[in-house]
Amino acid sequence: MPSFANPWALLLLLTLPAMVWRWRRRNRAALAFPAIAALADLPAGRTRVARRGGIVLKTAGLLLLVLALAGPRWPDEGSRIPTEGISIAFVLDASHSMSEPDFRVGDQLLSRFDGVRRVFRLLVEGGTGLQGETFAGRPQDLIALVVFATRPETACPLTLDHAALLKILDGEEPRSIVTEATTNPGDAIAWALHALQKAPTRRQTVIFLTDGEANVPSPALKPRQAAQLAGNLHIPIYAIDAAPENDTTGDAAKAQETLQEIAKLTEGRYFRAADGAALTQALAAIDRLERAAIRSFHYRRYDEAYPWFALAALVCWLGIVGLETTRWRKTP
Repeated sequence: MPSFANPWALLLLLTLPAMVWRWRRRNRAALAFPAIAALADLPAGRTRVARRGGIVLKTAGLLLLVLALAGPRWPDEGSRIPTEGISIAFVLDASHSMSEPDFRVGDQLLSRFDGVRRVFRLLVEGGTGLQGETFAGRPQDLIALVVFATRPETACPLTLDHAALLKILDGEEPRSIVTEATTNPGDAIAWALHALQKAPTRRQTVIFLTDGEANVPSPALKPRQAAQLAGNLHIPIYAIDAAPENDTTGDAAKAQETLQEIAKLTEGRYFRAADGAALTQALAAIDRLERAAIRSFHYRRYDEAYPWFALAALVCWLGIVGLETTRWRKTP
C-alpha cells in the first residue's frame, strides 16, 4: 500500500485553489477600441485556448510538485520481514499506600510495591512462578511503564529494551510527600492510552495495578471516563487489585467495584492479587490471554516515487514556458 515519507507536505495542496483563482483573475492584455461590432465576425484565435491551457498546466505542475515533496513510496515486497508482538502499557500505582509491608512473596513479607516489582519481572523476562507457573517472557513485545500517584508520568516509553525498562522500574519508589502521594487512576489510564497512541502493532493492551480507590478531586479524570476512552479505542484493560485481603472498608469495596467496571467496559479482566502467589497467577493468565500471535510486517526498503512526480512537474512547467514563447505567445 502506498504511503508518504513527508505527509505534512500535502498541506500545501490547500494553497492550490487560491493559486488557480489568482491565475484566472490575472489582468489580460487588451486594446482600447471604440466599437467592437466590426470585430464580431473575427475568429476567436488561440487566446482562450492559451489561457485555459496555461492554467491547466500550471495547476498540474503545482500538484505534482507538492506530491513529490510529500515523498510517495511503495513498500518493496522483497524486503518484507514478518513480525509478531503486541504493545503493553504497565500502569503501576506508586501512591503512599503501596509502601505498606504486607505483601507476601514466598516466605518474604515485602512492601506492595516491591512485591509487584519482583513478580512483574517474570512476565517480562520469563521464568518460573511461585507455584510452578511458566513464563516465556515477552521479547517481541513493546512495553511501556507508567507510574502514577497524584499525577501520572511515563517512566519508560514503549521499548523492546526490557533490561532498561526493568532498571527504570527498580529505580521507582512509592511517593512519600503528602501532596504527591494520593491515587489518581483515571488520569493514569488516559496517560497510558497516550503512550500507546503511536504503537506500531495492531494489538495494544493495558495492565493496570492499584491498591486503592481514587482520591484525587476534579479536574482529574474519573476511572470510568478513562475506561470508556480505552473501550472506544478497543484497548482492553487488565485491572489488578493489590489491596490486602483483610481490608474490608468501604473504600476497598468501592475500589474493587471500580476496577471490575474498568475491566468490563474495556473487555478486559479483573484480578484480585493480595499476595505474590495471586499476582503471579494473574500475570500468568494475562500472559496466556495475550499470547496469541498477531502477524504483521515491517519493510526495510521502499520504492521511492518522488523523482517521477518531480520530473512530471518539471515537464509541465517547461511545457508552459515553451508554449508561451511560441504558439501561445502574447502580443502587447
